[in-house]
Amino acid sequence: MSISELLQTTTLPEKYRHLSVEEMERQIRAIKDALGDELFIPGHHYQKDEVIQFADVAGDSLQLAQLCEKNTKAKHIVFCGVHFMAETADMLTTDHQAVYLPDMRAGCSMADMADIYQTEAAWPVLQQIFGDTILPLTYVNSTAAIKAFVGKNGGACVTSSNAKKMVAWAFTQKKRIFFLPDQHLGRNTAFDLGIPLDAMAVWNPQTNSLETDQDPENIRVILWKGHCSVHEGFSVAQIEHVRKTHPTMRVIVHPECSREVVAASDDAGSTKYIIDQIEAAPANTQWAIGTEMNLVNRLIAEHPDKKIISLNPYMCPCLTMNRIDLAHLLWSLDSIVAGTPQNQITVDAKTTQDAKLALTRMLERA
Repeated sequence: MSISELLQTTTLPEKYRHLSVEEMERQIRAIKDALGDELFIPGHHYQKDEVIQFADVAGDSLQLAQLCEKNTKAKHIVFCGVHFMAETADMLTTDHQAVYLPDMRAGCSMADMADIYQTEAAWPVLQQIFGDTILPLTYVNSTAAIKAFVGKNGGACVTSSNAKKMVAWAFTQKKRIFFLPDQHLGRNTAFDLGIPLDAMAVWNPQTNSLETDQDPENIRVILWKGHCSVHEGFSVAQIEHVRKTHPTMRVIVHPECSREVVAASDDAGSTKYIIDQIEAAPANTQWAIGTEMNLVNRLIAEHPDKKIISLNPYMCPCLTMNRIDLAHLLWSLDSIVAGTPQNQITVDAKTTQDAKLALTRMLERA
């Protein structure tokens, strides 16, 4: 496909740029009603309110992919999330189902930091340094190609909810783990399991080298040099400011935050964990939350009986996630009705086979 052809299939048609919010909402409702069970719209927690209102279910990335797998009635799955999430949904659904991403620009900077070619270049170097003592693990926030690499090398996927369980399992298989692509989740999880920080090293894919001053024999965890651009925006200074201005406020953050931020907070956990903690908290409790702004704002609106703020009130929402808006959602649905669906996400059979090994190893232990 030429660049001009690619742009034609991924660029929002002009007519959608001039519709009012009310008109777009009306048309989306009408299409949902017309398609009924043939249409399924999963929406990630970080989506805008204008989009999440039309989601059939809201959840985190793996939870949504699993719900797609269970929904065998839907022919069309319009995934309101980012690219790697739609890939996972495609791999877990049947051949008669199609998965679409309303805006192809909705990617994930963290997932993009683990390039398959860099990963395949890193593996033999790490084998030379450490021998056959490493098991690869990948956060589900990774591309299908990375999941496939991990699967065919005996490893598994992890989520922020089950990372401790999966890392503990990995250490029963091999002496060392190679954790992709988020160094912070890997470091926080291993530390919580009793692995000292000086037993961890960072793999730099740009230099194809290990960053450590330790004897390689003492290294237990190799962390890919990647991160979430949203969660790396939280700092210890912000926590200190909350401590001074709101002395009774609890600070809860996502484990994609840096080790220093997690250590300085009162609690840390997955998106679901954060939501559950806020929902279970007594009235009049106070919370500073270190995660994506759309979710924080939604929690503020849903819990008026509690004082909730963002740990970083100046943070922008996840920019790539927010590329999906009403106009792109309507375009995606219109194109399905017209029989010319746009932005279908497909993963080839071999990649799917290997990636599902990594997913299955995780789900068997969930």
